[in-house]
Amino acid sequence: MAFIPAGKLSELPPGALTEVTLGDRQIALCNAGGQVHALEGVCPHRGGPLGHGALHGKMIVCPWHAWEFDCTTGENDYDAAVLLATYPVRIDKDDILIDLP
Repeated sequence: MAFIPAGKLSELPPGALTEVTLGDRQIALCNAGGQVHALEGVCPHRGGPLGHGALHGKMIVCPWHAWEFDCTTGENDYDAAVLLATYPVRIDKDDILIDLP
């Protein structure tokens, strides 16, 4: 698998959350405490765009119905069985790279 450019670290300061589209996938990209994480960007509840939500510590809050997901593991805060895919991230200078399967 190859790492794909997904953005610039300088545009994603600590505490920031954004959405990126890579191919046909929506990815939620966040900087939680100086660590960049990437996960599936569509909420399994009703399809809300997680990258348009809020980041509280390491929890991403869906903007539609406030479902919360740990950006480091993809786990839902209420039910750990509801799990979003997470993707490896690599930083190369100012480039954020994501390894998508």
